[in-house]
Amino acid sequence: MHGLDPRLLATLEAVVRHGSFSAAARELGYSAPAVSQQIAELERRAGLRVLERRPVRVTPAGEVLLGAEQGVRSALAAASVELGAMRAGTAGRIRLGAFASAATGIVPQALARLHAAYPHVQVSLSQLEPEAGYNRLKRGDMDLALSYDYDFIPVPPPRMLRRTLVARDPVVAVVPARHRLADREVIDLASLASETWIAAPEAALRLELLSQMANTPGFQARLQYEGDDFNTVLGFVAAGLCVAVMPRLALPRTHTQVVARPLAEPQLTRFIYAVRIDTRHAPRAVLDLEEMLAAQALAALA
Repeated sequence: MHGLDPRLLATLEAVVRHGSFSAAARELGYSAPAVSQQIAELERRAGLRVLERRPVRVTPAGEVLLGAEQGVRSALAAASVELGAMRAGTAGRIRLGAFASAATGIVPQALARLHAAYPHVQVSLSQLEPEAGYNRLKRGDMDLALSYDYDFIPVPPPRMLRRTLVARDPVVAVVPARHRLADREVIDLASLASETWIAAPEAALRLELLSQMANTPGFQARLQYEGDDFNTVLGFVAAGLCVAVMPRLALPRTHTQVVARPLAEPQLTRFIYAVRIDTRHAPRAVLDLEEMLAAQALAALA
């Protein structure tokens, strides 16, 4: 097989990610015919078809090359991080990713501390769920991300990423303030099976998982919500339309129309992590921000 050009691999990755030659061309600053020519050249060098054209779909050979592209990009990102750390500058930019409740409940206070310690460091924040954050880190498009998984569905960190546990976020039942179970100190998940729920897979735990964990049928949804805004879910609960189960960090401390109670059985936990490229060296500001995020997470959950 002829030598593969990393630029051709990057073009393949962009086409697959967008599912379109024209969209990849816009991102890369090429014309659509130029992108098509690059893919044709990649296939000539590989000796195999790497894409099906209509619709755009990666072939098994293309999957192999996508893995190679990710490895090249991750290696370059790691080298860039280490070089930046060796320069040990106190200026520059940190690209931070965080899931919704962390972006609200952890990041602002941590960034205030970072600004006091590193006034010349600029930070850009992207709200991202864990998988998207991992992908951005591996591509070198992000320096640090807050991620999570749950004790009952653990997700191992991807290769080449260093993941550090920063907090344990208990999962709680959330009911209207006048709910029949609102006065209890803890709530058994099975006792909520007959309640009306909200189906909000991005902002609350999925109902099929709750049913499995409680070993109880039920958990019927009256409302369907496609979004990650916890306040929307809490608004439905406050109106008496449903109940929900969500991590405690997602709950504002001042909400008076809902009641959050620990789960008696089963007890569930969301684990919050700081994630970055796994290198021997990292910029001092990034390491300090990681510690500040961990301290703020612990304070928010105290």
